[in-house]
Amino acid sequence: MRLTDQDLDRIAAAIGEAETKTSGEIVCALARRSSDYAYVPPLWAAFFALVAPWPLAEFTQLSAKAIYAIQIGVFMVTALIVWWAPIRLALTPRLVKKRRAERAAIEQFFMRGVAGTRGRTGVLIFVSFAEHYARIIADEGLNGKISDEEWAAALEPLLTCLGQGRCAEGFVAAIEECARLLARVAPPGAEGDELPDKVYVS
Repeated sequence: MRLTDQDLDRIAAAIGEAETKTSGEIVCALARRSSDYAYVPPLWAAFFALVAPWPLAEFTQLSAKAIYAIQIGVFMVTALIVWWAPIRLALTPRLVKKRRAERAAIEQFFMRGVAGTRGRTGVLIFVSFAEHYARIIADEGLNGKISDEEWAAALEPLLTCLGQGRCAEGFVAAIEECARLLARVAPPGAEGDELPDKVYVS
């Protein structure tokens, strides 16, 4: 799944249109993946390398030196196989991927200045492709004004579109829903546009 230049322009235009209805700021961030999970291949390689000698010692007459050589080979081959991104991701526990994506979302929230608006009414819409993760993070100025249930409902169209491979449409739908919620509690003011209307892709 990828976004074309036309998709990016469409999302940026949707942000600009949405922010005419509110003094809140909407920022979109897209990560191809939230981590490279570089530690996963050696962990799996070590596991298989540790397991390999037991059946060899039990069911063969190989020498200790031969078994040790096979053990090294198992480690190297397993590490190479698991280094392939699809396998690496598949063998990473779901909870680990979720935690990495959550951390990446929070990093983007601060890195892109969403937490620094004057009214503290910034909103980040974050997607991480590899982890199949999406989240909306709202700044503290919106606490108690928009419920978690409302934010979850605003995220729903994005999740649906992502499941159908329609990422751009999902972002646009989520932007429109966020604008609707923000307009209720943060109507247009004199602050002006504080943050760029764009999608940050990493």
